[in-house]
Order: sequence, then C-alpha cells, then structure tokens
Amino acid sequence: MKGLIKKDLLMTKSNLKMLAIMFAVFTIMSLNDNMNMLFIPSFMSIVIMMSTFSYDEYNKTDAFITSLPNGRVNSVKAKYIASLLTVAISVVLTITISIIIGIVKNQLDLEEIVVTSLGCMAGIFIIQSIIYPAIYKFGIEKSRIGIFIGAFGFSGIVGLIMRSGFKLSISKSFLAFLEQYMWIIIPVIVIAILYISYLVSKRIYLKKEF
Repeated sequence: MKGLIKKDLLMTKSNLKMLAIMFAVFTIMSLNDNMNMLFIPSFMSIVIMMSTFSYDEYNKTDAFITSLPNGRVNSVKAKYIASLLTVAISVVLTITISIIIGIVKNQLDLEEIVVTSLGCMAGIFIIQSIIYPAIYKFGIEKSRIGIFIGAFGFSGIVGLIMRSGFKLSISKSFLAFLEQYMWIIIPVIVIAILYISYLVSKRIYLKKEF
C-alpha cells in the first residue's frame, strides 16, 4: 500500500507549479487586502487530488491494481490517505504563510488563523468524502459534470433560501453546547463521514469491472 500512496503523491508533482502560483496569489492578495483567503490553498488540494484520478484513468492503472494482492482495497485506502496528507500539508503551509503575513502587517491573530484553517480542512474533507464515491462510481469526467451541477444547484438553493428571509431558530443553550464542545464534535463528525465515504468507495471499486 505504501507504493500506492507514493504513486498518488508523486502524481501531484506535475501540479506543484500550479499550487505554488496559487500560494503566491494567496500571499499577494492577503498582503494587499484584508480579505480572508485561507480557503484557497486548501481548495486547491481537492483539484490536485482529483487530477490523480485522471492520471489513473488515462494510464489505465486499474488493470495493474487489480492484479495486486488486495489491490483494489489498498488502492482506495491509499487514495484517501494521500488525500489526507495533501490537505494536511496544504493547511500547514497556509497557517505558516498566514502567520508570516500577520507579523509583516502587524495584524497577527493566531486563533483566527488556526480556527479558520482547521475549519477549511474539515470542509475539504467533507467535500472529498462526497466526491470520491462519485468518481469511483461514474468516473472522473462524468463526476466533474455532476460536481459542477451539484455545486451550482446547492448555491442556487442557498441563495433562494437567503432571499426568502428564512430564519432558522436555534436555542441559545444548543449554540452554547456546540461552542463548548465543537473541538470534539466536529472532528468526530468529519472522521465518521470520511470513514463512511471510504467504505462506500471501497464497495463500489470492489464491484467495478474493467
């Protein structure tokens, strides 16, 4: 499985230039503006990992993987582990750059940087948990179309709800509970979603014919 993880990580090398450009853009925009751009590098990690599916499909890697002992199971597991590592590295770099920018601008808010970055990481993990089973089921090209339609549709629904003036009533005691235990609740939810996503992806890939 280590070899499969290494394969996925090495395939991201071709996108390192794009990632470096995005980090440069993120740094410049953060220096010249007060807008929060912490989500950009984390979002790029999704694009980078999705490209590994394209490489696998183009090079017909599945035929090789199926010939390995437990190849399919290890391939799915390796893809998720490589994704976790890619996102984690991206978040660490984002936090580091944000701290440097904060020091340079004399506006360092370490708590905001860490909380926002970890929130982005949790969001990215949830997005990947939805995307990966779709890719294993329908392939990368069809999934891209589905992701675009889904994102557009979700944004439209949210926009309509906001314009309608709908307000969700949440008790103060519940909000206080969430605020007190969010450091436990959020990781547990994210881990559970990732694990369920992994099981679904594994089941799909095991049944897939090539």
